Amino acid sequence: MVPEADMQDVLAELQRLRARVPLLTGALAASTDGLIVAQDTPGIEAEGIAALTAAALGVAIRMTDATGRGGFRELLIRGGNGYIATYAAGSAAVLTLLAEDRINVGRLHLEGRRSSARIGEFVDAAQERADRPVPPPRPAQSGALPRRPTPDTT
Repeated sequence: MVPEADMQDVLAELQRLRARVPLLTGALAASTDGLIVAQDTPGIEAEGIAALTAAALGVAIRMTDATGRGGFRELLIRGGNGYIATYAAGSAAVLTLLAEDRINVGRLHLEGRRSSARIGEFVDAAQERADRPVPPPRPAQSGALPRRPTPDTT
């Protein structure tokens, strides 16, 4: 889905986010269908989290539709040992953050929203480039100059 160069931009954003918010224990960018774009989730099975994120996203989208709350923006889950926050990241991706229970939730939202906007820009731009039609190849040209006709001496 996302070319390697763009994946590196997304990974760098995840790493900057984790550096800014020390109580984050993991950050994952995934496509809306559950495929990993980039991840910084030490000790966590990223593929499983990406798949669960897609499932939760499906339910969240249905909830916002059914209640007339507009398009999906974010989802926050609080467990006994911390938080899981998922943010829309452009039209084709989501950002999922794992945080300790001591985190300032306002800061989590502030930083998560900023990073999801950046990641959305990276992924949407990559998607747009991938959707452009490839121009047809130009005919090969030899480097030789055209030959002049030789006069007929017969």
